[in-house]
Amino acid sequence: MAIIKAFKGYRPPKEIVQKLASRPYDVLNSEEARKEADGNPYSLLRVTKAELELPQGIDEHSQEVYDRVVENYKKFKDNEWLIQDKEDNLYIYGQTMGDHTQYGIVACTHIEDYFNNNIKKHELTRKDKEEDRMIHVRITNANVEPVFFTYPAHQEIDSIMENIIKNQEAEYDFTSDDGFGHHFWIIDDKATIERIIEIFENDIPSLYVADGHHRTAAAALVGSEKKRNNPNHTGKEEYNYFMSVIFPDNQLKIIDYNRVIKDLNGLTEEEFLKKLEEIFEVEKVGIDIYKPEKLHEFSMYMSGEWYKLSAKSHTYDDNDPIGVLDVTVLSVNVLDKILDIKDLRTSNRVDFVGGIRGLGELKRRVDSGEMKAAFALYPVSMQQLINISDTGNIMPPKTTWFEPKLRSGLVIHELA
Repeated sequence: MAIIKAFKGYRPPKEIVQKLASRPYDVLNSEEARKEADGNPYSLLRVTKAELELPQGIDEHSQEVYDRVVENYKKFKDNEWLIQDKEDNLYIYGQTMGDHTQYGIVACTHIEDYFNNNIKKHELTRKDKEEDRMIHVRITNANVEPVFFTYPAHQEIDSIMENIIKNQEAEYDFTSDDGFGHHFWIIDDKATIERIIEIFENDIPSLYVADGHHRTAAAALVGSEKKRNNPNHTGKEEYNYFMSVIFPDNQLKIIDYNRVIKDLNGLTEEEFLKKLEEIFEVEKVGIDIYKPEKLHEFSMYMSGEWYKLSAKSHTYDDNDPIGVLDVTVLSVNVLDKILDIKDLRTSNRVDFVGGIRGLGELKRRVDSGEMKAAFALYPVSMQQLINISDTGNIMPPKTTWFEPKLRSGLVIHELA
């Protein structure tokens, strides 16, 4: 069962929260972060991507950058841009995109749940990216950015959150520059906190990483380091826990994650289409953008034309958690067998475009001549993600895209 706890969060004053809260470190490159934080001394990017304050081109993993992280994090606290709550709280974080709002519990989750697979994963992590985030946790002694988890929806938790949202004024409520709404409540009633913790411990069998596998791994590994290095370890220390935002699965929606390819592996367009006909029912649908409408349906854009591709039954296995995925159908049958793109993690002949950018971005990249063709996929479902995690399988690279991203800086958890 899932272990969570309340914590004394560090939070910004209301009057600067919109300026301080920032997008996650891994959705911006250094130059984008530099532009986004320009003229805004409060931006938490000055902590999460401190290279933006140093000369252009500096290695973001250099000691100089890490030193600036420490300096800036201390400054944020000294200036009281981040102030610690006096009591252990849970929190609610709501996010609005369009006409949909999703609400998650902000809590600390236990490192042992990560190591015993009670926090289930669906992606592989890279050691270099883990180590970078581990350094950040070590030098700040904090979980500056939350991880994004999900859990099987529970009616009583829903009711508790709904009651708080309806009857308690939000601590923070703003719309960020990208048009997403962010809403934040403090849960400080002790009986309510205890009941939420009890429900998770007794009724929620597992948590699932939705987004933030590297941050999750880094937080758990640093906690484990601190445990090993403390001869007086009791199990009660804050480093045994890391900060998470935990959303019910029925409120989340995964967005499509699409592919663009640079060449046809020496094939003419006619030859390529002929090979596709062995895998799909191929239908030319014209010049207007075509979006897949169901599982095992794809769209392709090439030479100014959109095609509807319906996968033939021999290309997928609906009884296999991996074989059912459309990314598997495309990767195995097209990218590998036809185009000879063997490793999606390392090949420079394929790139990935999050569905938040729209299918117009696929068209643009092909029309510009940068790419030869583009494939749009029907998005993975939450149930597919859970099935893969429960069976210990790993999704192919770049399968899920969650939006909105969690804003960093609404609350921070320190490890001591």
